[in-house]
Amino acid sequence: MTEFSESHDDPFALHLVALAVLDDQGVVVGWNRRAQELLGFSDTAVIGHRAFEVLVGPGELPAAKEAAAKCRRADGWFGVLKVRHRDGRLVEMGLRAHPFSGDGDARQWLLAGALAADVLEWQRDRAVLDGLYRQCPIGLIVHGPDLRLLRVNRAIERFTGVPAAGFAGLPTGQMLIPDDARKSVDRVRQVMETGRPLVYSEQFVRLEQDPGRERVALVSSFRMEDPAGRILGVAEMIEDITERHRAQRRLALLDQAGTRIGTTLDVAETARELAEVMVPHLADHASVDLLQPVTHGEELVPALAGPVVRLGASSVGAQQPGPPHPHGEAVELAPDSPQARCLAAGRPVLEPVLASDWLSTEGHQGAHAPYSGAHSLIVAPLVARGMVLGVMSLWRSRRPDPFEADDLTLAQELASRAAVAIDNARRFTQQQQTAFTLQSSLLPRAVPDQPAVEVALRYLPASGAPGLGGDWFDVIPLSGARVALVVGDVVGRGIHAAATMGRLRTAVHTLASLDLEPDEVLSRLDDMVNLLAAEQEGVGERPVGEQVVGATCLYAVYDPVSQRCSLARAGHPPPVVTTPDGHAAPLDLPAGPPLGLGGLPFEAREIELAEGSLLCLYTNGVIGERHIDADAGLTKLCAALTRPADALERTSQAVVDSLVSSRPSDDVALLIARTRMLPPDDVASWQLPLEPASAARARAFTSAKLTEWGLEHLAFTTELIASELVTNVYRYASGPATLRLIRERTLVCEVSDTSHTSPHLRRARTTDEGGRGLFLVAQMAERWGTRYTREGKTVWTEQPLSGMLT
Repeated sequence: MTEFSESHDDPFALHLVALAVLDDQGVVVGWNRRAQELLGFSDTAVIGHRAFEVLVGPGELPAAKEAAAKCRRADGWFGVLKVRHRDGRLVEMGLRAHPFSGDGDARQWLLAGALAADVLEWQRDRAVLDGLYRQCPIGLIVHGPDLRLLRVNRAIERFTGVPAAGFAGLPTGQMLIPDDARKSVDRVRQVMETGRPLVYSEQFVRLEQDPGRERVALVSSFRMEDPAGRILGVAEMIEDITERHRAQRRLALLDQAGTRIGTTLDVAETARELAEVMVPHLADHASVDLLQPVTHGEELVPALAGPVVRLGASSVGAQQPGPPHPHGEAVELAPDSPQARCLAAGRPVLEPVLASDWLSTEGHQGAHAPYSGAHSLIVAPLVARGMVLGVMSLWRSRRPDPFEADDLTLAQELASRAAVAIDNARRFTQQQQTAFTLQSSLLPRAVPDQPAVEVALRYLPASGAPGLGGDWFDVIPLSGARVALVVGDVVGRGIHAAATMGRLRTAVHTLASLDLEPDEVLSRLDDMVNLLAAEQEGVGERPVGEQVVGATCLYAVYDPVSQRCSLARAGHPPPVVTTPDGHAAPLDLPAGPPLGLGGLPFEAREIELAEGSLLCLYTNGVIGERHIDADAGLTKLCAALTRPADALERTSQAVVDSLVSSRPSDDVALLIARTRMLPPDDVASWQLPLEPASAARARAFTSAKLTEWGLEHLAFTTELIASELVTNVYRYASGPATLRLIRERTLVCEVSDTSHTSPHLRRARTTDEGGRGLFLVAQMAERWGTRYTREGKTVWTEQPLSGMLT
């Protein structure tokens, strides 16, 4: 007897199927209600009649007789026939015929039918279900309510290598390692208890029989229920996406490397970024070792390896032990180590499985030994522009699967990208070192020895801006124990700005040697800046940041004898003056136009500075940082200068600490001078009338004063110098002559007059009666010169105190 399905979807289920019973002659002897509903015939209309006469139309009779013949031969039949409806239309139906024994052992046939469309739909559903178990490439696992496996498909069989029949009755997660098994059980239990399906959840899977191979599965789970709502279990669709996941991870790592590696032009930082990107996405431990010249920004010599320096290292887990390597120190690689082989050949090295004795215990490789527990290694060369810069080493210890060829390809690609960034950083370092060497050579290396002021200097290059700056300062000894203090700033950045700064600094030295007034010095500098700009425009140099568009400067001259200071500025921030009692304030000094505008006057101001006063000169970088308002910065600067008695170095550092950030965006030049006063006993001055006897008086005054100072050994030469200079005033100048002697590190002899006539050194002929005086002065003195003031000029000489020139 035919067994009928209880499924509510099966068209041949007992509550859905149309049934008819035929005797062995084909006479209808039974007819149910469903048959009446589908075909319209009541049981009285068909029972007792031959089925061929009532249910089969003339056109369908041959097909019906053929089906009947097959049924008798095969003892059963299934197929589709068109059956006549009571209203005359034909109904396509799926039919099943099975024989059975009736009363008196008479043979009868049970004919079960359903609409053909319903039968075909049910057959398709059954085919799909059958395909899921036998042909579908996506894994299917059915879990029972007791968390035991009911059935798996052949995809799971291929995934695990275990026959599908071997899964029935096993606990959920039985085939997985304990950690992954717990996650699997929790996932199934959650879906079963909540009824909420889990869609496209990525799960890491390691089989107990192959724990060293990690796979990634995409899992979707749903709860199964019968029509009454009874829970039948959980079905899971599992897709192996290991290769896809690895490909996505590699693409993500390449993308991440593009954004994280090379963010700065710093070799060490780039090496650290490379190591950090590798962990944990590709390796458990990573290190980057560079050839020593690379770390210094030097050019590499082909075929010359030498020591390496570890600049980057990263590991998973804060407590993960690593090899004892001297980070940042140069070490020699063992010749047989993978790193040395990679460095020498310039090709990557893959060690899928590391042997326990893969490194000699007697070499110098201790700094590059494998990480504790490492079982697999990749060493990739860092090659840029055909030169090997170093190596990147990757280890795996926590992750069980070894490195593969695809991992080697990825590591080599990342190493190549990073190598370009490292080489760019190396080249930048080289250029910066060259530029800073140029800049430092243009700035004063030490403060010259002079008695007028005590000086402290600070120069900090900008770290947040590219190129060199044009800030500079200078301390220039002048005649008469005076000193010139200079601070300037060329507009723009780069080599051109630094070179222009050097030219302006040289010009200031030249102008200072002429002993010009501060406003006159700035006027001459203004002309020079205009000349430099015209030169650049003449040859078409107009790149942004390179053309000279101006500069600012502050020039001050302090005289320790008179304690007077004359200052002028060209668009530069005002100096700050701190009195000996600690009052600090900006000096009210006319701003003047920046250098390079041309045609505008500069104005000097003269002030008196008591001994022990502080004079602070600076550039915009001190008070003009972007995060500091200029007025607020000037107030903070004054606050840092209120302790004039403190050591100047400490005061300078206090200014830097309070106003300058750790990474200044502009160059910082700072000059702080504490004024001194020459003791009155070290200065002697006499005014002499314009008469022939003044030369003799000058010799007498000079001899007496030198005897008093204990400098008798300089009396002869100094008397001669003073006599000749006073005689020149009598002969060629006007007004009274002033003779002044100054004793400090040298003996200074000065003769001043009210004339602006320039003295001229010449070699007299044998027949000339004069013209030898200034020549003799130049021979007797170590240095001599002339300075001009608004009242006249002063001719000065200097002699060493140790003795007379020979």
